[in-house]
Amino acid sequence: MAEVKKYIAVDLGAESGRVMLGSVSADKVVLEEIHRFGNGPIKEGGSLRWDFKKLFSEIKAGIGKAAKAAGAQVWGIGIDSWGVDFGLLDADGELIENPFHYRDSQTNGMTEKAFELVGKREIYESTGLQFLQFNSVYQLLAMRLNNSIALAKATNLVFIADLFSYLLCGRIFGEYSLASTSQFMDMRTGKWSKEVLKGLSLPIEIMPKIINPGTVVSQLSAEVGVEIRCGPIPVIAIGSHDTASAVAAVPATGDANWAYLSSGTWSLMGVEVPQAIINDKTFKYEFTNEGGVENTIRLLKNIMGLWLTQECRRQWQREGTDLSYAELTAMAEKAEPFARQIDVDYSGFLAPGDMPKRINDYLIETGQKPIDDKGQMTRAILENLALKYRSVMEAVEDVAGHKIEVLHIVGGGIQNELLCQFTANALGRKVITGPIEATASGNILMQAIATGQIKTLAEARQIVRNSFELKEYQPQDTSLWLKHYEKSKK
Repeated sequence: MAEVKKYIAVDLGAESGRVMLGSVSADKVVLEEIHRFGNGPIKEGGSLRWDFKKLFSEIKAGIGKAAKAAGAQVWGIGIDSWGVDFGLLDADGELIENPFHYRDSQTNGMTEKAFELVGKREIYESTGLQFLQFNSVYQLLAMRLNNSIALAKATNLVFIADLFSYLLCGRIFGEYSLASTSQFMDMRTGKWSKEVLKGLSLPIEIMPKIINPGTVVSQLSAEVGVEIRCGPIPVIAIGSHDTASAVAAVPATGDANWAYLSSGTWSLMGVEVPQAIINDKTFKYEFTNEGGVENTIRLLKNIMGLWLTQECRRQWQREGTDLSYAELTAMAEKAEPFARQIDVDYSGFLAPGDMPKRINDYLIETGQKPIDDKGQMTRAILENLALKYRSVMEAVEDVAGHKIEVLHIVGGGIQNELLCQFTANALGRKVITGPIEATASGNILMQAIATGQIKTLAEARQIVRNSFELKEYQPQDTSLWLKHYEKSKK
């Protein structure tokens, strides 16, 4: 009988976190959700922050439950999270303050200030990253310009997932895929960019040592072990950026030109390449080169994703109407098609708040009628998101130099089957969805690679294909979608 090893994955998202127990055999991975908890920003001193103490308490509780549920040796713990955000440690290794939330307003105007100090093209040539105002580099610049006391005290900067790993095992590090979201890493060398950090007068000395995904970092500390009642467990740096773990679990084969879309609060669409591509085209399209697992680069574009739908639903809940995502999608399916044009990446949609009002303000400003029907609002968001995917796909093909035959969509967003069908329609090509739990799967399988249980990324992806049900969507009404896509570009 093939050996089965058990691993614990901590998967932190901007809305919720989960602790999963994964069982890996020679040809299959089985996931069990052990602990789930809510997440979101808190207001603290006029800023949006992460409630770090609460999150760490939930993580420890989940690991303790998972270790008990394993009923056998646990071969590793891996933590993944969203990118860009970080915590600052003092000389005693203590967290100085709750980390800023990436949607905090401190970064407003920071891209422009950065370009005054270091040219926009120069920053891109060094880092190869899309210009997003919440990138770590603009957060750190904002702290410097605001004379942050925490920054003055800091001796170490650690990104979110790695910060929790540090608190579990006592070792400070910067996992490559997570560090690559910062926009102060030189993506050609995989080292910190002295040009960008020096040019912006940011402290390179507080940056952590970069390590590769699939590295056994240390052991769970005795102190934490006693607290959660479990023995020593290896702490493993997986693809600590959640999208890196998700892409590791894309069930693609080597016989087709494929792209991926990690679908959730954010949508990240791109291709896997062996080295960073930084040139005139990627600069024009503002593509991101982020670190992947097993010596790969995730060449991608960040898209606003299901954030607009999530924020609309929250606002309607505040107003007394509590509709599930399934109910909203059913209403959208019955609504008028192609009734409005919306740029889902419009900067005014970035911050939390009354999203229906913001969308209607946008519609009025662009000479369109506001929407008062919830199903119509939802449909407009989903249709325009699918059309945005078409735009990004064309850019991906232009940069890659070949046609993409199939799009693999992974993550929680695949539960919205209407959006998946819209995406196939807009792209005019086959879409394959699954698994929903791509991030947790990639997290677990990278731990299995780190321990030597499985040998290659191709082997890990075969295990994913063996383990989860996938669904195919064939394009429909392509001429109609093409017509509206062309209209949206005008």
